[in-house]
Amino acid sequence: MPVPAPDTATWWQQGIVYQIYPRSFQDTNGDGVGDLAGIVRRLDHVAALGADAVWISPIYPSPMKDFGYDVADYCGVDPLFGSLADFDALVAAARERGLKVLLDFVPSHTSDEHPWFRESRASRDSAKRDWYVWADPKPDGGPPNNWLSEFGGSAWSFDETTGQYWLHIYLREQPALNWRNPDVRAAMLDVMRFWFDRGVDGFRVDAVEHLVPAVALTDNPPDPDWRPGMQEARALHRAFTAHQPEVFDAARAMRAVAKEYAPERLLIGEAYGTLPEVMAYYGGEGLDGFQLPFNFQLIFAEWRADAIARMVDGYEAALPPGAWPNWVLGNHDRPRIAGRVGAAQARVAAMLLLTLRGTPTIYQGDELGMVDVPIPPEMVQDPMEKNAPGQGFGRDPVRTPIPWDESRNAGFTTGTPWLPIGGAPPASVQAMDDASMLALHRRLIALRRAEPALALGSYRTLSVEDDVIVFERVHGDRRLVVALNFANTPRPLAIAGEVLLSTHDGAHETGMLAANEGRILVG
Repeated sequence: MPVPAPDTATWWQQGIVYQIYPRSFQDTNGDGVGDLAGIVRRLDHVAALGADAVWISPIYPSPMKDFGYDVADYCGVDPLFGSLADFDALVAAARERGLKVLLDFVPSHTSDEHPWFRESRASRDSAKRDWYVWADPKPDGGPPNNWLSEFGGSAWSFDETTGQYWLHIYLREQPALNWRNPDVRAAMLDVMRFWFDRGVDGFRVDAVEHLVPAVALTDNPPDPDWRPGMQEARALHRAFTAHQPEVFDAARAMRAVAKEYAPERLLIGEAYGTLPEVMAYYGGEGLDGFQLPFNFQLIFAEWRADAIARMVDGYEAALPPGAWPNWVLGNHDRPRIAGRVGAAQARVAAMLLLTLRGTPTIYQGDELGMVDVPIPPEMVQDPMEKNAPGQGFGRDPVRTPIPWDESRNAGFTTGTPWLPIGGAPPASVQAMDDASMLALHRRLIALRRAEPALALGSYRTLSVEDDVIVFERVHGDRRLVVALNFANTPRPLAIAGEVLLSTHDGAHETGMLAANEGRILVG
């Protein structure tokens, strides 16, 4: 049965989100790290691409132990990136180009240098002691339970002064906030209001599944699927540290704050989990949680036509009534799509992302076909790699600066870039090449804008056969058919029609898809 089109649509249902990792977007002061002025300088690239909103990874004051996800002040801008005045200028520049602005919101933990934690750590009688998760040692003096940090080792660190352990799901320098404390909840919701008042259009909510771990501090059970060589944190099933019932109450509270400003203020939730766990973040019957709990399935999917088709149909079937889907191929934490599937299939992946029903998110550089850039050991920055060197968990390769042009340092900086630059031909070169990955993205997005069937239409899988997925998008009396060849050899195509766009240039053989070709036809 086809999934119907909505009767009405918001900007985020019709739109495309573009993720900016500010350290690597554009540097304007020569320190080798991107900044807010650099984002302004390159907004024309985003606008020309056809995106509708930019999501900006953390820019808050931070010791940068985890590159901004260790927040020391939720209501400021780190001098590395600029100032609040620079942020206001960015919002104004985005508005001039018709772009929305989304910020990363990091509610589950702060930096250990945040004034709240310093006060909490000062004594057991501190007024803010209960703002964080503290627990007594076991009788033998060890950590309260077996919970593991996402970055390796115990999720507990001992404080000699007060004789208790603090919880940190990530680095020890990222103590976990206690969302069961109403003062914490109120303070964090006021952070959202601070940025809404400055004109942001929404938030991507970081690591929300870890927001309210179980109060009983029960040991997590072993994960039977874990094997040596896998990430240490996955050795345990996160039964008591993720997706606890109180998390969904917090999501509803955040949504209520967004509604104070406008119904279209957007919340995107980062929650890795099973399909039912992710679906729960939409909320109850009124869909009063996040409008878009991130759907990461394409990042982890086996890149085969049958596997992708099953995944898409399963996801569509699992959506609560009225919920809006979303899709993403990559982000600042996961290997790039062009490296995972190869350059030819990356073009097919781009067509898939931009023709499925739902809101797409594009990670900066994927529109250029960037691949992960090798990082010499002496240039490693990421604490995940430093804590487990040589095991391939580091995220630096996917966070490297954007190559803008053919000048020194690819136009990213006049100084020494914080990570090596590479991974794709420069944007300026691709902009002049009709066969480039950038040109393909621009054509796909332009067609999506021109065709309500692609932006809002119903969805139905028509066939999955011989390495080819064929599906339809229908809006009113307009029917488009998308055919994607996942094989590196030609495949027959039974459906004929006017070709609106192909991943391949030149003539298109009727009744046949070229190797690694995606094609959009009028049905």
